Amino acid sequence: MKKLSLLGILLLGSIGFSVASENISFVTLPAIIKDTVGESNAAVTSGSVEIETPARIDNLFDTDAASGTATPRLNPRAASFVSDYVDTYSKSLNSMKGWALPYFNMMDAVFVKHGLPRELKYLAVIESKLKAGAVSWAGAVGPWQFMRATAIKLGLKVNKSVDERRHYVKSTNAAARYLKDLYAIYGDWLLVIAAYNAGPGTVQKAIAKSGSRNFWDLQYYLPAETRMHVKKFIGTHYVFEGQGGLTTLTKAETTAHYGPYMYTLNRKITPEEQEVATTQQVSGKYQSAIIAKHIAMDISDFNRFNPEFDKVMARSTSYEMKLPANKMESFNASKYAILQESVQLMLTTTAAMNGK
Repeated sequence: MKKLSLLGILLLGSIGFSVASENISFVTLPAIIKDTVGESNAAVTSGSVEIETPARIDNLFDTDAASGTATPRLNPRAASFVSDYVDTYSKSLNSMKGWALPYFNMMDAVFVKHGLPRELKYLAVIESKLKAGAVSWAGAVGPWQFMRATAIKLGLKVNKSVDERRHYVKSTNAAARYLKDLYAIYGDWLLVIAAYNAGPGTVQKAIAKSGSRNFWDLQYYLPAETRMHVKKFIGTHYVFEGQGGLTTLTKAETTAHYGPYMYTLNRKITPEEQEVATTQQVSGKYQSAIIAKHIAMDISDFNRFNPEFDKVMARSTSYEMKLPANKMESFNASKYAILQESVQLMLTTTAAMNGK
């Protein structure tokens, strides 16, 4: 793939994000403001992840003539790195997708439950290559590479008999809580990724020294490893998704391209959306992430129309689902396939929870 071709790559869609109303108790960040997670991450070399570019990524070099709209582009300061990253680590994405699918499905479910972008799961790829047994030179352990002190403060058990940093589901829930806490501070996913790697204290110092909260402006006030970590996350997202998304943009870029309300928590549907929406009672083990994927609807929008969908479906037999009319038609056309895939997601999540 030529480097120049990637400079025009488009960043459309795949922004599965919403912050649902969850009763989740969070740790207090000042208690873990020290660089606890980030101390160790240099030891797990994210460059060792071998991934293969989907064929569909080539289509993103063209403008979106079908929509006729201007679409956001990959930040020019990331283009060269992402191009090299895609070229270098493109051999085994398909094989990784195969064995990693149950773990990705589980992580999708956890992040949706916490109201977070599903694409944050790619952070575990560059942290540990999704390996529960990953251990860094500094002592960070598990797929999310938690230091012992951080893990304990996030509610994980770490003692002589058990280390829940190695437990996929429990550590993913801990990572979701930590990422959500970091987002509450920065409101910017690139800064969140940087803080996860280097620690919030390091990012705060970079902000103070640079006078900016824009990653691309403050990046050289961060450790080189942290700069690369953020760019590797962006590159990994492009390779797996074939495009960028909400988690690969700064807050300013997101506001410019998607409007000022993308970062508004618990955003409701508008009166205009309400007027054209249709409702339908659904029953069964449907999962919001699977429905959204099949009907080509951002998970953020699905959750705005259907707050706490997964929580209600987990404890009830039915839900009065609300969707735009065309999306409801898409759902009904594929509802049996959606249900089958939703059940499979539930089963793989259960298997992962049981360590199988």
